[in-house]
Order: sequence, then structure tokens, then C-alpha cells
Amino acid sequence: MADFLLLATVYLATMIVAVPVSTRLGLGSVLGYLIAGIIIGPVLGLSGHEMHDLQHFAEFGVVMMLFIIGLELEPRVLWGMRKRLVGLGGVQIMGTLGLIFLAALALNQTWQVSLALGMILSLSSTAIVLQTLSEKNLMQTRGGRDAFAVLLTQDIAVIPMLALMPLLATSPIRVVAGDESLGGAFMAQLPGWAAAVVTLAAIAIVILIGNYAIRPLFRFVHTARLREMDTIMALFIVVGIASLMSFVGLSPALGTFLAGVMLASSEFKHELESQIEPFKGLLLGLFFITVGAGMDFALFAEMPIIVIGVTAVLIAIKAGVLHLIARSVKMAPRDRALFTLSLAQAGEFGFVLVSYAVALRVLPDRLAQGFLLVIALSMLVTPLLFIANDKISRRLAEAAAEQPHRPDQIEEQQPIIIAGIGRFGQVVNRLVTHSGLKTTVLDHDLKLIQLMRRYGFKGYFGDPTRPEVLAAAGLDRAQILVAALDNPDSNVQLVRYAREKRPDLKIIARARDRITVYQLYAAGADHIVREMFDASLRAGRYALENAGFSEYEAHEAETIFYKIDRASLRELAELWDPAVPIEENEAYINRTVQINQKLEAALMERFSHGPAAGPIVPDRGPEPEDILNS
Repeated sequence: MADFLLLATVYLATMIVAVPVSTRLGLGSVLGYLIAGIIIGPVLGLSGHEMHDLQHFAEFGVVMMLFIIGLELEPRVLWGMRKRLVGLGGVQIMGTLGLIFLAALALNQTWQVSLALGMILSLSSTAIVLQTLSEKNLMQTRGGRDAFAVLLTQDIAVIPMLALMPLLATSPIRVVAGDESLGGAFMAQLPGWAAAVVTLAAIAIVILIGNYAIRPLFRFVHTARLREMDTIMALFIVVGIASLMSFVGLSPALGTFLAGVMLASSEFKHELESQIEPFKGLLLGLFFITVGAGMDFALFAEMPIIVIGVTAVLIAIKAGVLHLIARSVKMAPRDRALFTLSLAQAGEFGFVLVSYAVALRVLPDRLAQGFLLVIALSMLVTPLLFIANDKISRRLAEAAAEQPHRPDQIEEQQPIIIAGIGRFGQVVNRLVTHSGLKTTVLDHDLKLIQLMRRYGFKGYFGDPTRPEVLAAAGLDRAQILVAALDNPDSNVQLVRYAREKRPDLKIIARARDRITVYQLYAAGADHIVREMFDASLRAGRYALENAGFSEYEAHEAETIFYKIDRASLRELAELWDPAVPIEENEAYINRTVQINQKLEAALMERFSHGPAAGPIVPDRGPEPEDILNS
């Protein structure tokens, strides 16, 4: 007991030091756990039989992670991802497997060994990649989403790989030391084809249990209204399915993944996830520690060049396949770099497959030990690959900023020019085009233009404030210009130039605030729309309606407010002096106070009776100019 407590203290202390330091240095938590394992194992020499026992326990971190991933993926979601699963993940697995298979054959390995190595090394590390993508907030990028699709395909592909592995056995299945269990003895007596049938049957049982048995059982346990019973039930699901899969020699993670998928649409999905998450985080950290502690540095010292060389070749092969896939689907350079570098390592399922292949006598012991070291070393390098991706992304961003794109060649000129296709210009463009009118859309944001084209709206890349771009867009013949640029100063510059070139042009301009309104009036805009003004009026109208005003009354109050505010803008624009701070412009402040008082009086007079009990007779009321001049 004392030895166990001492060992636990060493593990926890190493984690406490290594992981925060690694995170602060920007290396990620995974590399911290791996370094902690190296310190515990090869450095301190504590990787004895206790570490071997701990590795079996820590593998439940991967099991629980796959269960939680399954909970997030309903069958219909998987079906919706089928094109990416097959087109990205399927091509990656087959491409990597084929190249490694040919390379192993060229090194005089048998086709069985070559195929087994191809399957084992085609997989990437779900645990490390997903953990790092989440930490770096890269899951929502295209590269992150496509990397997840490949990882998901690999996790699913482990099922047929495990089923196929017994068929590669050239001799009867061997029961390894310490595996004289009932399941191990049972599977050892079966021929290869029978083992494959039992494997598929176990998978079918897991699917049936997840679909029909777990929900009623969880409802029964939930009636106890004890939180610890929910935790016990969640652990029972994971441990029970893992035991079933282990009985037939399969990876427990695959069984729990399938069960998670079956439960993804159940009402207990979030409860299960919340109960499993704390165990998953701790055990996954222990798993990475055991990977680091299990690295055979004696074998590495014996043949360092070969191990490093094989690891480098493996990463190069996988990165090459991934890069070709990324280019074929036309990923952006930054997404392509992330997709390529994040998946270039071997994965934790490789440890499972190697052990399974050794038990089946598909792989020789020494060859298996060497590739276990290669897998661990490639996983250890993964955080460094993410750091390389960060540097590549920064360089690509800097290069894109320093090298402006040439404006598009504008093919046709329309009577309405919309300059700026952000959230404001998009709405204007949709309303106008859906009404049957033609527009020429300009924007200096290339990604936004490309995104708009994907949704079926044609636009041209170019800076609308440049005279040559406006001339190419047909400013000389346009009837209407909508100035909707995000930058207020650029918008004012655009309006001023357009008014100088075309005094007869109708200009509708977007304004951020009142000061921008005054600037746009001075620049020559005909109609000015403040970004938040109309939305605020609508919100005020809803407030009046919920306070008891009829829809007509609320609309009339909104109209009076709008007309008076609009009529006052030109007068206030004349009082506004850009050379004087607005808080020191007494004439402007006094007139604003007077206008607010007149507006309040007009509304109070119109609704002095309060909200009407029923519909009221429309009354046009006085004109806003009359109110302002009264």
C-alpha cells in the first residue's frame, strides 16, 4: 500500500509540474503528459510491472473519449458526413496503407506483415489531435473539421481491421502470458474465420444493446434520484461494453464508440457525458504518461538512426498523402497545413493493433517492439508539428497581408452599385436582387467575395474607394450607389468622390453613428441609414405593444419619432463643427435638448390618453417641420 501511494504521489507531482510548464510554453498539455511519462519511466526508472498494470487502466481514458465522441454523433449526422468520411478519411487510409504495404514488401517482409503494418500505421492519434485542436480553438476551421472527419473514419475503420487481422495469422492464435482468461482461451481455440465471425457478432450485440437495452435500464436507475447512481450507471455502461469487447479480443474503445453513437439521440446523452467527462480527462492524461514511460530507450539506443529514420519516413508518407488530398479538395493554404501536419503521426490504436497482431503471430516480437517505439515517437513529435503549423499559419497570414490581390476584371455593369458586402450590404443586395433588379457588388475582402459566390451571389474583388475600380464598375452610367463599407472613413471618402464625379447620382449611405451621418451629409449622400437606428426603433415599437399600445399606436409613435429625428438631422448637421469637440459645442447641445423636448411633447400630446382600449382612428397629425419650428 505504501509503495502504491508513493508511486501515485510521483505520478501526480510530475503531472503538476510538467503539464502547466508545457502549456505555458505553448507546447500543449499532451506533450506535457508525454514528458511526464518519460521522466517517470526512462529517467527515474519507475516503469516496472506497475507501469504495465497502469497502462491497462489508463487505456480506459481512450475508451471513455471514444464513448463521448460517439455521444456527439447521431447516426443521421454520420450519414450526413458520408462524403467527407469516404472522400477524405477513406482515401487517406487506403493511400497510406498502400504506400506502407509497398514499402514493407520492398524490405522483404511477407505480404501478411506488410498489410498488418499498413493498417496499423495508417491510423492517427485521435486522443492527441482532438485534444490539441480543442485547446487551440481549431475545431471550427475547415482544416480542423476535415481532420476530425478523417479521425472518425479511422476510428470506424478499426472495426474491419480488427476483424481482418485474424485472417492474416499464419499459425494458431497464441495466448500471451497473463491472458489466460476465459475470453482469451475461447478465442485461442478458434480458427481465423471463426474469430472474425465472433468479432462481427460482438459488434452487432453492442449495437443492439445500445439501441434497445441501455435506455430502459437508465430510466430504471434514474428513478432512485441519487446522483451517484447516475455515475455508477454511466461507468457500468462503459466498463460492461469494454469487458464484452475484450472477451472477443476487440478494442474496448470501439465498442463504447458504437454504444455512444446509439445513445446520441437519447434523453440521457448530456447526463452520460457529464458523468464520464471527469474520468475521461484524468485517465486520458494517464494514458499519455504511459505512452511516454513505455518508450523503449534501450532499443532506441541500439538503433537510433533506424528508429528516427522510420519515424521520419512514416510522417513523410502520411503528410504526403494528406497534402495531396487537401490540394485535390482545394483547401486554403492555412487549412491545408493544419490538415496535413495534424494527422501525420501514428495513433494510440496502433498499440492495440500491434499487441493483437503479436498475439495472433502476425508480427514478430522484435519487429513489433520496434514499431511500438516508432508509434510512440511519432506521437511525441505531434505537438511539435502543431507548433510548425502555427508558424506556417502566421507566415501565410503575413504574406497575404503584405501582398494585395489584383482587383477582379468586372465583366458587366449594372444600374445599382453596392460597395461593401458585409452584414449590412448583404441584406441590401438580397432584397434588391430578389426583387428582380441587377447589381454590381464590390468589396475589398477576397474571402467574403468568395464565400458570397458559393451562395450564388456574384461579386467582384476590389477596393471601392479606388477611382479605377469604380470606373470599371460603371459609375458613369449607374443610377444608384449604395455605400455600405464597414470603415466609416472609407465610406465618407467613397461618397465624396462619387458625388464629385456624378452630381445626379442617387447615393444611399451606411452610417455608424450621428457623427458619421453629419460627415456623409457634408459629402453629398442623399439617404443615410444608421446601422442600429431602424433596429432600435423596431425594438421600441415592440416594447410599446407589450406595454398595452395597439399595433397602430405603436407604429404611429415609431413613425413620429422617425420623422422628427430625420428632419432634425440636417439642421443639426449644419450646427456640427468637426473642429470643435461635440461636448463643447453649446449651440449643438442646446438645439438637441430643444428637439428632444419637442419630440416628447408631440408624443405626449398624441398619446395623453394612454394606450387605447381598442383600435383608434388614424390621424396624420402635424408635419415634423411644424413641430420643430413651433
